[in-house]
Amino acid sequence: MLRATRKRRAKRFFGTFFAFAFILCFACGIAALCINKVVLDAAADNIITTSEAELYDGVDCIVVLGCLVRDNGSPSDMLYDRIRMGVELYSGGAAPKIIMSGDHGRTDYDEVDAMKKTAIEMGVPSEDIFKDHAGFSTYESIYRAKEIFGADKIIIVSQEYHLYRALYIAKSLGIEAYGVPSDYRTYYGQISRELREILARNKDVLSCLFKVKPTYLGESISLDANGEVTE
Repeated sequence: MLRATRKRRAKRFFGTFFAFAFILCFACGIAALCINKVVLDAAADNIITTSEAELYDGVDCIVVLGCLVRDNGSPSDMLYDRIRMGVELYSGGAAPKIIMSGDHGRTDYDEVDAMKKTAIEMGVPSEDIFKDHAGFSTYESIYRAKEIFGADKIIIVSQEYHLYRALYIAKSLGIEAYGVPSDYRTYYGQISRELREILARNKDVLSCLFKVKPTYLGESISLDANGEVTE
């Protein structure tokens, strides 16, 4: 009798536990999707075309966001297209300077050097390209664009799915920002990136809410200087 009673209690306990866990997971999923929509809605109007970008006055710089560099040091397709769009905007007069912001946290991995070299090969003078070596995340890249380089009005370049988050971050940090998509082609694995981006948007909403400090800050660098000071 005692054993049967214990089994019933255990069954009720685990039934209640799994029901609560399911409700909690469901609620978290709904909350994540709601936050995702907030980010999408907040940034949608600031995604513009190349021709529109060239009509804006007083843009301090173009911020090209980094991503994967291959083992041989060459930019991945996604990164190459971001650089290409950044150069196109620069050449069209959208802004006088470019910040290449990416991950250079290890001696054997350097996104910003690959970005700058590629832009120079495309015809941009070295002195107009600034390297942000500590752009370890989208949030940190945008934060440092303002706090280190003093940029108040920027054009951000990345693939469209990524721009929503970058623009939301910029708005939260008090930066006037516009985004130009660099989707010149279809990228392998895009569905998984879109799903991961929902989680990344939720994470960065919290970062913006609490104004999290980036991994590194450092001394200010004027965009009026020669970009080679960031070498």
